[in-house]
Amino acid sequence: MTDATAVIQRCLNEIRQWMSASMLCLNDSKTEFIVFGSRHQLRNLQTLPSISFADKVFVSGDAVRDLGTYLDCNLTMESHVNYTCKSAYFHLRNIAKIKKNLTPQILTQLVHSFVTSRLDYNNSLLFGCPAYLLNKLQLVQNSAARLITDSKRRDHITPILKGLHWLPIEQRIHFKILLLTYRSLHDMAPAYLTDLVQKYTPGRTLRSCTSLNLCQPITKSRYGDIAFTPAAPKLWNALPVDIKKA
Repeated sequence: MTDATAVIQRCLNEIRQWMSASMLCLNDSKTEFIVFGSRHQLRNLQTLPSISFADKVFVSGDAVRDLGTYLDCNLTMESHVNYTCKSAYFHLRNIAKIKKNLTPQILTQLVHSFVTSRLDYNNSLLFGCPAYLLNKLQLVQNSAARLITDSKRRDHITPILKGLHWLPIEQRIHFKILLLTYRSLHDMAPAYLTDLVQKYTPGRTLRSCTSLNLCQPITKSRYGDIAFTPAAPKLWNALPVDIKKA
């Protein structure tokens, strides 16, 4: 761990020097440091690692924010889900207060702008999350749907979502990953994504030759299972062939 922190400190100093040479300023107040690992791995650390940078000492935290996404040390995404739910409910309550002064079209636009956009933001990172976390987000979506349709709490939510043409939370996550996979296969995605998907080519003529499947890598941990490399083929290979050819 000492060697790793030394490498991080050296990288940070080089970044700071490059930014200074480019007339840019690194915001030290927003610099955060975290160590990722399983609960067992982090429990075996005798002391929390820290790095010294810009005359400050940064101790590894429980969660950090990166591009609007909260990442916790165990990569459970629980911090991100809790923050998303808190923010979404805040906006739902505010929209509900002025609902009577809004037209149905404006009401729908506000819900999309302040609520569903937050549910969809970086939601591909939630693939493989426990059901209890996805259920929290689903309750937010259900509340948003009932607000738009003026439905009662005891009304069944499935017909309401179908009427709005809204996919449930888990299906929205799958759709996002499949969309990225489709773009990667058709050279409409960055190279760092296209390099992660490989078409399956059997060694001899089989019926699967025309199935347009992708190579499914073997993983040995939960962190490997939720990565884009195994998640994309798993979802893509389950699609009907006519959809793959679209």
